[in-house]
Amino acid sequence: MNLKIVGSIAIVAGTAIGAGMLALPLATAAMGLIPALLLMLVVWAISAYTALLMLEVNLRSGIGDNLHLITGKSLGSKGQIVQSLSFLSLLFALTAAYLTGGADLLALKAKAWFDIELSNQTAVLLFTFVLGGFAALGVHWIDKISRALFSTMIVLLALVLVFLLPEVSLDALAQRAATNSLTAVWLSAIPVVVTSFGFHVCIATLVRYLDGDVPTLRRVLLIGSTIPLFCYVLWLLVTLGTVGGEAIAGFNGSLSRLISALQEISSQPLISKVIGLFADLALVTSFLGVTMSLFDFNAELIRASNTVSGRIQTWLLTFMPPLVCALFVPEGFIALLGFAAVPLVVITVFLPVLIALKQRAERHDGYQVAGGNFTLGLLLLLGGAIIGAQLYVAI
Repeated sequence: MNLKIVGSIAIVAGTAIGAGMLALPLATAAMGLIPALLLMLVVWAISAYTALLMLEVNLRSGIGDNLHLITGKSLGSKGQIVQSLSFLSLLFALTAAYLTGGADLLALKAKAWFDIELSNQTAVLLFTFVLGGFAALGVHWIDKISRALFSTMIVLLALVLVFLLPEVSLDALAQRAATNSLTAVWLSAIPVVVTSFGFHVCIATLVRYLDGDVPTLRRVLLIGSTIPLFCYVLWLLVTLGTVGGEAIAGFNGSLSRLISALQEISSQPLISKVIGLFADLALVTSFLGVTMSLFDFNAELIRASNTVSGRIQTWLLTFMPPLVCALFVPEGFIALLGFAAVPLVVITVFLPVLIALKQRAERHDGYQVAGGNFTLGLLLLLGGAIIGAQLYVAI
């Protein structure tokens, strides 16, 4: 396996692994370990299959085409409008989620390091204006920063797993929080888990990077999507098996309370710091990648000039809507990640299925993912169920 393939696998895995990983224990704790693992396995299977479906539509449309162009070719301008609005909604929701989670962790750091109590509003504003400023630097600088941070995060994750796995208790793993409605627990967890497997935005780039080599691309997507599953399983074992599902469910979605609880388990101060730093990097790397994409999308949308004033306008459009949301929904980390599943399903399920049906009706040559039209119909039903779950939670 050459370095080009290894790098491509890392891109797929790295796009998925991030702040969503921190949310998984908070979203699934009330379910119990076995149901949570089963849910993750099903969502992984869906995400892997839709990745191969997106590979099919990319190859049939033409190597080098992005999703916007592919959608336009098959579904016209109306399809492109749906795709653009879904993409914008996804990035806004993720940015707002990371602002709330980042503010939560920043307040925790201020208390632990300087014994300063930061209000939620102050923490949100500090996180936005300090880290949000990187979005205006451009892709060249963010790429360098993100690669260094992500590499460090993976090393820290390995250390956290090594030191906390021996602390896992079978009694803690067997815990399941008391709940009035197990159905509501499942429905609230599904969208968050779906968002945690969202790596599909990089597929068009990889098709171009690997010159449309189907066997290599299939291997990259399947291996790259399996690595997050493996990491998530270990992460759930560590969190649910040490803190306990009942305790985590009682955190009410608070990221700082989860990290504090994990830090208290380790008797070694160094490991406690490693846990905190891992959580910080997981959120920051996701934040930088999402806000870079949103900044570039908005710059193209308003045709902003590459000047100081133009970048300020784009920055305001990028951060003001999610900032307002983060200020007024301080406990919205899990809720916003759940909402992000709705536009994500549109982008990764509905649009690819419709495009594939159109392409298959017009031509039969080239790569086609197994399963036929029956599986495409099943995907539409599953996508509708995921959106229905999120709407149920929201209502």
